[in-house]
Amino acid sequence: MRENARRAVVGEGWCLMSPATVHQCLDLDPGFWGQFAAHWEHLVADPYAAQAGTHRLRRYGQYLLSATGEISPLAHDVFVQPQDSNPLYVGTDRRFEPLTPEFRAEPVLGSLIRMLGQVAAGLSDAREWKVRVHPFRVVAREGSRGDATPEGRHQDGVTLVSSLLIHRVNVTGGRSTIYDPSGGEIAAVTLSEPGALLLSDDRATWHAVSSLRPREAGRPGHRDVLVTTLAAR
Repeated sequence: MRENARRAVVGEGWCLMSPATVHQCLDLDPGFWGQFAAHWEHLVADPYAAQAGTHRLRRYGQYLLSATGEISPLAHDVFVQPQDSNPLYVGTDRRFEPLTPEFRAEPVLGSLIRMLGQVAAGLSDAREWKVRVHPFRVVAREGSRGDATPEGRHQDGVTLVSSLLIHRVNVTGGRSTIYDPSGGEIAAVTLSEPGALLLSDDRATWHAVSSLRPREAGRPGHRDVLVTTLAAR
């Protein structure tokens, strides 16, 4: 199954893994999602997205992953993207709160990072990967933009991008689209079931997510995802 994902990303530039496949690859027990999703209640406001009118919560952490699967945490630092990737934050050193110790201690985080490393190995024979981990919550409210990607169509300046759906509550929208470099649409999917995992080759594609709106007027909704990227070193 991991090999199927790897072949799809190498050949097509993207892959959507079903929740059942992800559960099997990561060897998750039935009670996993409730425990893991609870960490999204401890995210903090993203002041940079707020400047664009979006209420987004997040944290940030980074690791090194060796070709043999060894994971080493890196010291917390500013988040910077390459000049030719994200047009909204060019030249901006963004400072986010670190992952909580409880989040870092989740065994599934290491399992996910290693699985992504196996997929990314099809794109590069790097001996080491820089891994960036971003738990996000985008809030949908009446009168708020609810932009999952306020920067629009963009790249992250890495090798592999992944988005794992954790939860959706009272929202519509949030459609993920993968583009070729000329702007042509390669694929468009809505991550609707917890555990769905979208992968893409960031060197060969661009991506964006459509805005979120409350499904039921009068009360807010949110979309929780875990975005993890790997960059060859």
